[in-house]
Amino acid sequence: MDDRALDDLMVLLPLLQAVEALGFVSRHFNPPDFAQVMEACGSPDADVRAALPRLDGWPQGLADVRAALEAGSESVLQAFAELRAAPDQPDGLTAVFKALRHLPRAQEALYPLASGLPPVSRLFLDPRRRDDTTRLRSLAEATPREDTGVHHIESAPGARGGFSLYVPEDYHPAHAWPLVFALHGGSGNGRGFLWSWLRDARTQGAILVAPTSVGRTWAISGDDADTPNLSRILAWVRSRWTIDPERMLLAGMSDGGTFAYVSGLEPASPFTHLAPTSAAFHPMMAQFADPDRLSGLPIHITHGAQDWMFPVSMAREAQAALAAAGARVTYREIEDLSHTYPGEINAGLLDWMSSV
Repeated sequence: MDDRALDDLMVLLPLLQAVEALGFVSRHFNPPDFAQVMEACGSPDADVRAALPRLDGWPQGLADVRAALEAGSESVLQAFAELRAAPDQPDGLTAVFKALRHLPRAQEALYPLASGLPPVSRLFLDPRRRDDTTRLRSLAEATPREDTGVHHIESAPGARGGFSLYVPEDYHPAHAWPLVFALHGGSGNGRGFLWSWLRDARTQGAILVAPTSVGRTWAISGDDADTPNLSRILAWVRSRWTIDPERMLLAGMSDGGTFAYVSGLEPASPFTHLAPTSAAFHPMMAQFADPDRLSGLPIHITHGAQDWMFPVSMAREAQAALAAAGARVTYREIEDLSHTYPGEINAGLLDWMSSV
């Protein structure tokens, strides 16, 4: 290994470790446990800060790589600074959520390096398959196409109603691909939520769409402008890529999960499977749903036993009401989960969609 490669790794490894640490904070965030989670996380940002000077003096030919590493590092450093300051803010809870928005920004900055740097490619795979040389080779050796990878459509910062998507680099139109629509939580956006699902779509081979709600959050009450927008986006995707009509998942977190119920239970919904996570539910959703739509509909409910926003009793009621109405309900309650998105469920959801 030459000096240049050693320098690359010395910059990359602390940054990748810090990104993983932020993922740990995001997954395990629970207000009463915040101090313990931060203590367990340590200070990986210090190593990032120490490694950054190595980028000085890199040759011009590495300018794009340097820019990506600098952008990713800046997002990581900002995230940790804001997390540590959060307890002293008037609204510490909101401050933590704002700090964690820097995680998908770091991931977005780093992803273009995945095609040329194996450590980055492994970061964007299911941890259990990071040594899967066959999958790594398939992604790395895929012929570059303009219609694969990460794309942002009408999704500039602050925009509403657009979407981001990921198409596996080894996409081929002769194969029918499973599709995931992943709906963000309240006040979120698809551009950020895309990264909650990307590594699993990339690992298992699925097309991933992360829309942004038309309003500040999803139309869970009142006029519904979001279902027609999802239909528009779905039609656009299906006109460009080969989608398996038997494997189309509508998943969502928090308000996005609630809207997965609202829209996914509509008689005309094209989605074959629903997967609400940490979502609110009222039994009337099942009572007023179309019986033919509900009959045999696969629904996978995930909820945290420590959810402080939507009590776990809501999920238990949803399981009972929907099963009684004829849906094929799978229920998973996670003991250590509060009101955050548990990315570890994604691989199982993709397997479930293919088997139910």
